[in-house]
Amino acid sequence: MKETGDQRRVESSKRSVWRINSDCVHSGSALKDCATSGYSNLLLDLTCSDSVRLVDGTSLCSGRLEVKSNQTNQWWSSVCEDDFDQQDAEVVCRELDCGAPSVLQGALYGEAEAPMWTKEFQCGGHESALLDCRSSGSDRNTCSPGKAVGLTCSVPVRLVGGASRCEGSLEVKQGDWRPVSGFNWNLKEAADVCRDLDCGSAVSIRPRYRAEPLNRSLLWFNTDCIDSGSALRDCLTTLFSSSIVDLTCSDSVRLVNGTSLCSGRLEVKTNQTNQSNQSNQSNQTNQWWSSVCEDDFDQQDAEVVCRELGCGAPSVLQGALYGEVEAPMWTKEFQCGGHESALLDCRSSGSDRNTCSPGKAVGLTCSVPVRLVGGASRCAGTLEVKQGDWRPVSGLDWSLKEADDVCRDLDCGSAVYVGKSSNTSLWRIYSDCARSQSALKECETLDYSYFLLNLTCSDLLLQPIITVSSSMYGVSEAQQQGAPVLRRSTFTICCSIQPQYPGEPAHQGSYSCVYQLYVFNHNFSSESRLLSITVLDPRPLIIKAVVLPLALLLVNVALYFYCKASRGRMPRRQENTELVQYNLGVPAAEEEEEEEEEEEGAQGAE
Repeated sequence: MKETGDQRRVESSKRSVWRINSDCVHSGSALKDCATSGYSNLLLDLTCSDSVRLVDGTSLCSGRLEVKSNQTNQWWSSVCEDDFDQQDAEVVCRELDCGAPSVLQGALYGEAEAPMWTKEFQCGGHESALLDCRSSGSDRNTCSPGKAVGLTCSVPVRLVGGASRCEGSLEVKQGDWRPVSGFNWNLKEAADVCRDLDCGSAVSIRPRYRAEPLNRSLLWFNTDCIDSGSALRDCLTTLFSSSIVDLTCSDSVRLVNGTSLCSGRLEVKTNQTNQSNQSNQSNQTNQWWSSVCEDDFDQQDAEVVCRELGCGAPSVLQGALYGEVEAPMWTKEFQCGGHESALLDCRSSGSDRNTCSPGKAVGLTCSVPVRLVGGASRCAGTLEVKQGDWRPVSGLDWSLKEADDVCRDLDCGSAVYVGKSSNTSLWRIYSDCARSQSALKECETLDYSYFLLNLTCSDLLLQPIITVSSSMYGVSEAQQQGAPVLRRSTFTICCSIQPQYPGEPAHQGSYSCVYQLYVFNHNFSSESRLLSITVLDPRPLIIKAVVLPLALLLVNVALYFYCKASRGRMPRRQENTELVQYNLGVPAAEEEEEEEEEEEGAQGAE
């Protein structure tokens, strides 16, 4: 059974339905085992091909061709390659709702046992079904081994509304042409679309809101399915969404067999034709991709290619860096000025090159288009990635480990700080993708977030300052011609560095001194023990040095005033006592005189 399209039909009210878990079906379980009861107002309409199918292929649009016979006892029969041609293949691919046929070869998807189809197909190429074609009158009795038709149809994708067939809104045909949702896409998945369109490399991808009503479903590519190596069409599902994806592929250049989207062996498309109908992919039959000889390509040419592919400046240009190639080869020398927007806009030599030495096919590596903006240097600031235009990157789940990759791509040493600030629509680079050694450009996904990613890299290590001090010349910095010292005199060499990022622990680590000497045609060296530097946070020290003495001072002042107040109250109590005594009419002096007189009178009486 061949699925050619599906449409989700909306009903006014919910009804009891069977839900079939797609993951369960993919695991090989029977449909009945994957069904559960539920309620929904979305029903699935399905269309299958009636009389043809492709089996044992790598995707829904490839496999060994089988045709259902019209006899009473129907069975599926393979077709002999001698009874089948390109026009027949076009009809089959159209009937299966796939793109144009790309490969037609016997036994490509395994040999078939009997039965075999016994008549030759004679299609004109315009029929809607294979069994609508005329067929030969005589039957074929035998078919040589290895002749069962294997067919590969291209994926029915197109880009519409752009300046060329390699640019525009992505649509896929499933019954009718429908746009594709822009949810969770990145350039790794987009590269598969560009390849199926026979365009070059993926340059940019931009989701945008669609203006049409939301009651029409979109198609959605399961990106995890694509990353697993499955064909694009096998990873489609239906989705109700408000965003579609705009994709730009390079039209005439691509990098193949590289380690990222911005590296690989350079190939250029030759014999390009003007196409008025973007969906007509058969116009590509006279086009092919050619490698370029290193002798016909220079640094200015490389700058144009990297710009055309949406990458950064060229960093490596070397023949056979990404494998050698067989013919064809590009036959003319490129003569770019470096400012052109596309390689084929450059002038070229008048004469053709007939041969190219082995190991001379151009291998090119462009830098990743990332930058840090708004910081004190080019190695600090808000992270931005270029995909069409420059956009900031979300920083929800980043650590110094992922940030190290950015600093390395910027030639800025190691990451020393990761922070976040707020904003809206931006690119998000998932940390899992970054940790998988994928290039940052391949991991960009549109995100609506409120956190920008701020990074500080250690920059290239600053050059240490080395000075020599002696009794004769004092202190002098080392110069190219050297610093003179007298024989048998003592001197001191000092090595120092300046703080690179005040406030950040950029210089935390271990240091050592290395003494190298060249004597008698031999190199001697001696290395000191490691000195470990730990950068401490000064705030706790400031608290101890300032707050504690201040608290002690306040306590002492309080005690001082308390004691002074206590001493001032004691004399006033004595004065009060004397006043009381005086008010009772017994002054202290008169009382003493009366006591003395009484003592004298007592002595006289005796």
